[in-house]
Amino acid sequence: MAKEKPVYSKDNPHPLSTRKTELVWEGKYDECGNRREVDIAGCAMPMQKIETIDEPASRLSQTGLFDAQKAHKDDFRNMLIWGDNKLVMASLLKDFKGKIDLIYIDPPFDVGADFTMDVPVGDSKETIGKDQSTLEMVAYRDMWGKGTDSYLYMMYERLTLMKELLSETGSIYVHVGPNISQYMRVVADEVFGSNNFVNEIIWRRAFGHSDSNRYGIIHDAILFYGKTEHRLWNTILQPPDKEYIETFFDQYDEKKGERYQRISLSALGLSGGGYDYEYKGVRTVWRCPIETLIKHDEEGRLHWPKKKDGVPRLRRYESDYEGVPLQDIWADISKIHNQSGELVGYSTQKPEALIERIIKASSNEGDLVADFFCGSGTTGAVAERLGRRWIMADLGRFAIHTTRKRMIELQRKLYEEDKPYRAFDVYNLGRYERQWWQKERLKGADEEHRRVVLEFYKAEVLQSPPSPLIHGRKGSALCHVDSIDGLFTRDELKAVAKAAKEAGAKELHCLAWEFEMDLRLVCHEIEHADNIKIKLIPIPREIMEKNRTTPPPFLEVAVLEAEVVYKIADGTDWIPASAGMTEGKVGMTKNSKGDSSSVIPVKTGIQKKAVDIKLTNFVPSLAEVPSKELEALKERAIKSGFDFIDFWAVDFDFQDGQPFEHHWQAYRTRKDRSLPTVSNHEYNKYPKKGKYTACVKVVDIFGCDTSITVEVEV
Repeated sequence: MAKEKPVYSKDNPHPLSTRKTELVWEGKYDECGNRREVDIAGCAMPMQKIETIDEPASRLSQTGLFDAQKAHKDDFRNMLIWGDNKLVMASLLKDFKGKIDLIYIDPPFDVGADFTMDVPVGDSKETIGKDQSTLEMVAYRDMWGKGTDSYLYMMYERLTLMKELLSETGSIYVHVGPNISQYMRVVADEVFGSNNFVNEIIWRRAFGHSDSNRYGIIHDAILFYGKTEHRLWNTILQPPDKEYIETFFDQYDEKKGERYQRISLSALGLSGGGYDYEYKGVRTVWRCPIETLIKHDEEGRLHWPKKKDGVPRLRRYESDYEGVPLQDIWADISKIHNQSGELVGYSTQKPEALIERIIKASSNEGDLVADFFCGSGTTGAVAERLGRRWIMADLGRFAIHTTRKRMIELQRKLYEEDKPYRAFDVYNLGRYERQWWQKERLKGADEEHRRVVLEFYKAEVLQSPPSPLIHGRKGSALCHVDSIDGLFTRDELKAVAKAAKEAGAKELHCLAWEFEMDLRLVCHEIEHADNIKIKLIPIPREIMEKNRTTPPPFLEVAVLEAEVVYKIADGTDWIPASAGMTEGKVGMTKNSKGDSSSVIPVKTGIQKKAVDIKLTNFVPSLAEVPSKELEALKERAIKSGFDFIDFWAVDFDFQDGQPFEHHWQAYRTRKDRSLPTVSNHEYNKYPKKGKYTACVKVVDIFGCDTSITVEVEV
């Protein structure tokens, strides 16, 4: 029996007849036509604090000169979070829902661009190419499986979460390119409401661009929305340009020798009314009370017309003119260039002046500012300098590393300038978006993903593994392949190592797309406790390339070695000492000339031991080096591994399970490429004699970090 067709009428309208104007993208509705809601609760995950940074407090507190009250305005610690911003924001909702005052984001523009960058290496001006991690490739090359549809859905989910985080007086600025601004405007209207749209700001980022067959594209768009109509607003004045002065300041005062313009004093026709009175034979509705008008007249600021009963105008001199309220075309701020003093070497870095203008207009001192595509950390740097609190997040390791260095440098600068600053913590969170490859190429099967990885790794796929956590064998080593959308964590490592040990293995290879920061620490613990060798091997992104048949290189995470340097006090200074030196022994110090070629015995008396750390070996992982440069760099990485160190830090009293605390750090800058391999902290704050653990963290020029622990005895 044929199914009857529905009869549509006024009382039973067709679904399309009630549909409002909207932008539809693939994934917005499910197969039944129901709107897909953002799974906020299901996205929330616990965040792990991995670093705490209070520089220069940690560096100067030993001297007794550091004033914590001067340095810290309150107990709030700023947050730098490594992870997928969708998960980050969902996880922040518990504590920060409705509490963020301003959000600025500079997401990818869906242009398909390659943002692979050159990074400096060693002490010279030499640079090498930095490839992108798999995660950065997703973020910065906009490689979502469905093109613009996927991009819009990605942004819709994140804007929805941002709205939840914004306060009732909060604002959001979305920085986009001209290719996507028309779509983003519609998506943002849907999330925040078209009634809360404030401005589309046009930023002229360049003076000229050569395009052969079209007008040069030299602008970005910044979409400005309020959470509600009660958004905070501070008027920003813009200095007038020369053309404006010459056009509108068209009168000249001979006595003052200054140009002025004439401002109407009549309130006729203005809403709100005015003041009705007569002054010097002229009766009208004035803009100001008579007392103010008399004062203007006494100061010689009234411009009387030649017409007898004409209404005078107010003289506004050029020196009185502070400027006009900022307009929606910003052509006075240039993009970052190679000679800029604020350049940090990040491809998408935005000028501080641009962010400063936004923060000043839409927040007050002490307000909370957030950037969930933080890149080089410009938003946080400006917020810190202007006395705002901040939260920043990014998907890429290199972005987190760049931002960390930048904020430490700023802390030091603010302290030197006797200005307050806040400490900040680094967090780790995330399961990341690689589903597009799994769904499009592997048809969603996790077993297929592991098979592909093991085949490229030239390992045997185990058909009957001793544990669900063991997936392959290479020689005598058992292999574990982490899930495609997972972050390989310390808990997972412990579980896999236990399974491998129970299977009788002496060697374990753990292959993963991304490793939790500081995972090498856990490796060392397990290796010593269980007598099993562990290799952590990042899965190279090249296996996702179309028609890839030859195996790409599988490289281990970095190798790091360090030793303790002991010093003792001679009453005036710290001098080198051996670990076994005790009270009353003879130490060694430089002679009076400072000549290190000879030493003078020093009777130390009652001694107190201090500790420093010396780097003895570093071999970087070259996983993010472009394949064409890999072979040329392998030998150099082994012989001159220190050239690849960009940053290193020490926690002299590391507590297992607690975040890494920065007691000392050193790093290269674009101006100063030198880097010490021995710390100069002279840490002596251990509570009593005994054994302690120091943790050493090294970050290479690609933003990848590795850490080890060394035993300290005092």
